[in-house]
Amino acid sequence: MFLCFAVIKCAVSPTGDRLYITCWIEHKLLTLARDGTLLATFTDPALWTPWGVHVTPAGQVLVCGGRSYTIVQVDREGKKKLATLVTGRFDSMCSQRPVCYSSTTSSIIVGTDDDILVFRVE
Repeated sequence: MFLCFAVIKCAVSPTGDRLYITCWIEHKLLTLARDGTLLATFTDPALWTPWGVHVTPAGQVLVCGGRSYTIVQVDREGKKKLATLVTGRFDSMCSQRPVCYSSTTSSIIVGTDDDILVFRVE
């Protein structure tokens, strides 16, 4: 059994076998099996108040820290950080940040209250 007081966003793996959930108040990313079994809990100082989560068609897990102004890539199992993709404070970014990846433009797209930010990934 898992406990999360503030589920904000969720995303499903391309194969449908994993569900990724951001828990804003607890500052964690949960990975669940299809049957609801908790597989992993991920926390990292770079993900203070994790908000947005997106799984690319290739299965890459992207998580956006709502107050840490950071986007990290987490392994498929949801256990460890693979890379920090975007970091730093952006004036137009606030706590609500949907995030997604566009394979057409090789870009991470982040929504904010006022803008849509696009970060090229190489």
